[in-house]
Amino acid sequence: MTDRVKKPDWLKVSLLSTGNFSEVKKIVQQHHLHTICTSGKCPNICDCWARGTATFMILGEICTRSCKFCNTLTGQPLPVDPQEPANVAESIRLMQLKHAVVTSVDRDDLPDLGAAHWAETIRSIKSVNPGITVETLIPDFQGRDALIDIVIEAQPEIISHNIETVRRLTPFVRSAAKYDVSLHVLAHIAQRGIVAKSGLMVGLGETEEEVLETMDDLLKAGCSILTIGQYLQPSRKNIPVAEYVDPEQFARYKALGLKRGFRQVESAPLVRSSYHAENHLQ
Repeated sequence: MTDRVKKPDWLKVSLLSTGNFSEVKKIVQQHHLHTICTSGKCPNICDCWARGTATFMILGEICTRSCKFCNTLTGQPLPVDPQEPANVAESIRLMQLKHAVVTSVDRDDLPDLGAAHWAETIRSIKSVNPGITVETLIPDFQGRDALIDIVIEAQPEIISHNIETVRRLTPFVRSAAKYDVSLHVLAHIAQRGIVAKSGLMVGLGETEEEVLETMDDLLKAGCSILTIGQYLQPSRKNIPVAEYVDPEQFARYKALGLKRGFRQVESAPLVRSSYHAENHLQ
């Protein structure tokens, strides 16, 4: 059995619920919604919910894929809820959000992989919340441009798709997604004139050289915003942490990313793809 790496003292998360935390939790529960905040055991849930922000997860809570880093349920998904787009839009109105972030499970069981439901959700959010900006964190849609275009045509301001890890580790970490398919998705988004964003986990056994190679690949694809955060093992069924990357290295990654050409880089141990996403349109 591999020895587990001890979590450093500086990697601590406040679990204190303050501000709007209770109100956000109430709205999410009343509208029978799912969030990646809870299903992904995000370490920032108290911070984000206290500020009145949440990342909504559509198309149910059961994913057709089983990536080794992810805590989301996997199996046979339930039928798509036709009321979900309206419920998400109304919840955002009640939260008085100016910037909404939406993600989803993978739905490889659906003929369109969930693309039409994605578009309907974006349109509902914008209809109920005039002036809002929307960021979507989409799956790879198996690299099918026509399905990605369905989301693009709903006109979200940012479309994010996470590369997740470096090329060498992708087959081990991701169950079905492929490194080059993810790059193709991001390139297609950028070519259509939408802001393309991606996220990368570190601490899985990658080298600095591999991280920098991934940055270069993302830039070539047209990605302009990058988030880098520490992988944290959400449960014992997930792959263990190989290394806790220190804050100084995260700061170095940010500096190198900006120098290489990214418009924005968020890089710190607890950074996640949607953390403080409202700042990424500035």
